[in-house]
Amino acid sequence: MHEFKSKRNSLYCENIKVLDLAKRFGTPLYVYSYHTLIGHFLKLKTAFHSLNPLICYSLKANSNLAILKALVDKGAGLDIVSGGELFRATQAGCPGERIVYASVGKTDREIEEAIHRKILFFNVESAAELENINRISKKLNTSTQVAIRINPDVEPKTHKYITTGKLTNKFGIDFKSAYQIFLLRRALSYVRISGIHIHIGSQITEAEPYLAAIKKVIEFVETLRKKGIFLEYLNIGGGLGIVYDRETPQTAENFAKKVLPLLKRSKLKIILEPGRFIVGNAGILVTRVLYIKNTPKKKFVIVDAAMNDLIRPALYGAYHTIIPLHCTPYTVHRTEKIDIVGPICESGDFFAKDRNLPKLKEGDFLAIMGAGAYAFSMASNYNSRCRAEEVLVVKDEVFIIRKREVREDLVRNEIVPAFLSGL
Repeated sequence: MHEFKSKRNSLYCENIKVLDLAKRFGTPLYVYSYHTLIGHFLKLKTAFHSLNPLICYSLKANSNLAILKALVDKGAGLDIVSGGELFRATQAGCPGERIVYASVGKTDREIEEAIHRKILFFNVESAAELENINRISKKLNTSTQVAIRINPDVEPKTHKYITTGKLTNKFGIDFKSAYQIFLLRRALSYVRISGIHIHIGSQITEAEPYLAAIKKVIEFVETLRKKGIFLEYLNIGGGLGIVYDRETPQTAENFAKKVLPLLKRSKLKIILEPGRFIVGNAGILVTRVLYIKNTPKKKFVIVDAAMNDLIRPALYGAYHTIIPLHCTPYTVHRTEKIDIVGPICESGDFFAKDRNLPKLKEGDFLAIMGAGAYAFSMASNYNSRCRAEEVLVVKDEVFIIRKREVREDLVRNEIVPAFLSGL
């Protein structure tokens, strides 16, 4: 559920007409609903309340400081994957004990910074990384808590680029190797292995892959217990999907009902790392029609947003619902098949292909739905395009949470060497 609703033939975000926002702030424009964001977090928290889990929002889905601050203030932790994300987590006021740190390639500097920040633990992705954390912890004369990320080798039924729980993926450690790590753990005096972590992929709309992975992990935990090895945490990761097209993803309640019996059996403290599930449907990208172009084979609607603003369709072939901001009952029934494309000089710069939409004209505004996650966080300056403005709507108020870039921002950190002057 989300707070983007059609009222009187216009799309609203909470109590504000999106068309008014587009005219006020210009386009391309990201619009977020505060109550959708918080509502999704609280639904997940309620669904798992019997376990009192730590819910660490996956910062990579949308890293805007206002989004982070809103969630941290409601008790969320943060799942981070880089030193830059650690910096953002700190700026958002997240306590270190509510931060978990994944990534297959943590640098020495990033590890040191996270240790100084006193994060809850690192999700360790390899034996080499574990040894490195032990070495750095020894240098800092401290004991560092870690969880071993297990690769459970399950099929998550999602796009191959966002599958992370198969043995052919770069993530995590297989069960056999992980078992050897636990047996030899005492050789590493400066790390404490206190948990198991799994994360099998993203945009997963069925519970079965989670159940398969969790069952494997719990059997592994029980094997460790028989060897006198006792853990404190089980981090089941994130990846819960949302509705983009015709998916029927799990609600928080239904997902919890299916996995809770297994999680209770583990007798461990539970951590979740949702990202898209919380913020995906809390944001939209608003764009304006620049031109209508007819060719012998296609009709193109060219808009002012592009793949640099939202790369998911180009990168994953992802589907996003697209809604004209103002449609009368008459125009709704006059549809035509079109491609919606951006201005960037690549044929991969598109938002929809062969889509049936009401007949559009130059100057019309469109809302690209489900653009709260992996949208602005993956934006770029490709073609030297300025990145979009972001606003947050709270009932009948609107707040700018990121200013639109200006052209000076494009070259702010660039330096022309002196020998090139005068050429």
